[in-house]
Amino acid sequence: MTQKVVFITGASSGIGRAAALAFARAGYQVCGLARRADRLEALREEIAALPAPHGEFLAAVGDARDAAALEAAVARTLERCGRLDVLVANAGVGQLGATVDADWNDIETVLRTNIDGVLHSVRAAVPAMRGSGGGHILIVTSVVAGVHCPYTATYAASKAFLSSLAGSLRLELEDENIAVTDVLVGRTLTEFNQNRLGSRTELRGGLPTISADKVALALLRAAERKPRRLIMSLFDRLILAGGVAAPGIMAHLAKRQYEPADVD
Repeated sequence: MTQKVVFITGASSGIGRAAALAFARAGYQVCGLARRADRLEALREEIAALPAPHGEFLAAVGDARDAAALEAAVARTLERCGRLDVLVANAGVGQLGATVDADWNDIETVLRTNIDGVLHSVRAAVPAMRGSGGGHILIVTSVVAGVHCPYTATYAASKAFLSSLAGSLRLELEDENIAVTDVLVGRTLTEFNQNRLGSRTELRGGLPTISADKVALALLRAAERKPRRLIMSLFDRLILAGGVAAPGIMAHLAKRQYEPADVD
């Protein structure tokens, strides 16, 4: 097959779902991995109903924290499509609450999903890309990777890990024609914020937001251009610049955003 093939984790909702639709509209063959089979089936039906021509969708039910599930899903993708060109390592979960007082199960879930899940995805996808003559890895991190974030510290630290990982992988894989992009996403209108683990405190408003569809289109463009970093907006650039130039001020602003209402 000559069509390009993309593998997307966390494909059942939010950015992952929007990315699956965007890549399918562009003619990519799409394999989407997520835990919720019903949502993957609904996504498959939606892609099948897109105006022709469009790519097909292969659903892979599994947990990104499970290395064997990732390896099996990539193997199915190769069996079905014959190649793998792009990985969108998107699966992730957030968490709110004081680090010391948070439920350890919540912290562990964040670390295993956001860090282990991406590592398993990359380690499963790269051998397939080597067999295809190269490829592109898009790692969805966050602008909070460059900011100290009280009360969402575990999440921010996991994204900082991924941002560092992306930079190192880029150099490790460049001689194999595999590009790596660090996708630094700001606040996005998805289910993500409602599904954060830990405190049920609503995030304070006032920050610009973007749609999942806008992020998905940016990912699609990046898959062709292969930038080292992908930043969605000027506001996101200002956050990252502030984290470098005035880390103390940015940390206090982040604290105001994420601090539970009952904390003085």
